[in-house]
Amino acid sequence: MATDELDVSRIGFGFTDRAVFAVDPAKTAGRVFPEPESPTRTVYQRDRDRIIHSNAFRRLKHKTQVFISDEGDHYRTRLTHSIEVAQIARSIARAFRLDEDLTEALALAHDFGHTPFGHAGERALDAATSDFGGFDHNLQSLRVVSKMERRYPRFDGLNLSWETLEGLAKHNGPVAEPLAGRIQHLLPSLELKLNGYASLEAQAAAISDDIAYDTHDIDDGLRSGLLTLAQLRQVPLLRRLLDGIEDEFAGLDAERTGHELSRRLITLMVEDVIAETQRRLQTYQPDSADAVRAASQPLLCFSAPFSFEEKELKEFLFRSLYRHPSLMQRMVAAEKIVQDLFAAYMSNIEEIPGPWRHQFAPGPGPMGEHKKARMVADYIAGMTDSFASQEHRRLHRQHGSSGLDHPV
Repeated sequence: MATDELDVSRIGFGFTDRAVFAVDPAKTAGRVFPEPESPTRTVYQRDRDRIIHSNAFRRLKHKTQVFISDEGDHYRTRLTHSIEVAQIARSIARAFRLDEDLTEALALAHDFGHTPFGHAGERALDAATSDFGGFDHNLQSLRVVSKMERRYPRFDGLNLSWETLEGLAKHNGPVAEPLAGRIQHLLPSLELKLNGYASLEAQAAAISDDIAYDTHDIDDGLRSGLLTLAQLRQVPLLRRLLDGIEDEFAGLDAERTGHELSRRLITLMVEDVIAETQRRLQTYQPDSADAVRAASQPLLCFSAPFSFEEKELKEFLFRSLYRHPSLMQRMVAAEKIVQDLFAAYMSNIEEIPGPWRHQFAPGPGPMGEHKKARMVADYIAGMTDSFASQEHRRLHRQHGSSGLDHPV
């Protein structure tokens, strides 16, 4: 059969029946730069594939989730976290007959804007750029996919669909000023309706992010020894699950108990989301993806009682793991690396390789300095932990008197 005679409705599951409130790839709002569509893949399958083949996706393997990437082979990185988010998100999308490919694309790309060294790096870069608009990792994800990936001859970025860009912009809900204005400035030809909610596919990716890091941070915390099973019993939700495990598997060793706890917690969270979403869909009766966007609240979420318990869990993790003295010591050192790199590059822009440097055309006055700061921030944000440390060592050797401290 010739390519132009392919019946796309019979290829895979891309065009099979989906719920009326799901996003329909046949009704996409298109791309910034029009392209011929693929005869074998939907627009969202194509977005997902472009995301996986991007440089930004590969760099996630050496970016911190909670533990610095060189601390052990089994700790999560941004890459393994994103894969776990995608697995959970597809499970939820399948339960409601949403577009699984759009859901997966959003899950895989949601952390593209994260700096090296996790939130410590973001805090440092935001502070360093405070006079130039600051730094936000969600906005940076959009910058990566719309401008900074350079793979195609006809455009910068990945030229993702409107629906994927919308989901990346709004996966945490409506976007307020000043971030909304900055997103609109970045994507001036698109009206992403930032004051409304995103599709259910984006909502599925967002809540799966919470589910993934709640559970795998417990697992990594236990692995590191910074958390113990006894400590986890301080959280009523975890205590109930641990009691159930002990009732069923008396004498189970601590390692398997921790893994079983993570498994049961994921199951409980996903099942709560499905039950609450079913209830809200029954109440709202959305008959289209636009009706989902126009709703007065998210339609895919935890129930109110479970949301309270999940908040207690987050507070425990923040107090007992994320603010643990041994982690904080590493994070303070990581923040100093990012601060030093920004200062060094701003002082001598030629320390940045030519291909990056040539994207910046110096101009007179504050706007020229603003463009330089944004280019420096883009360069640092794209670094892996290991490359940032390597660059810091290089600059320390070259400019030891400039105040660069020894790196992490």
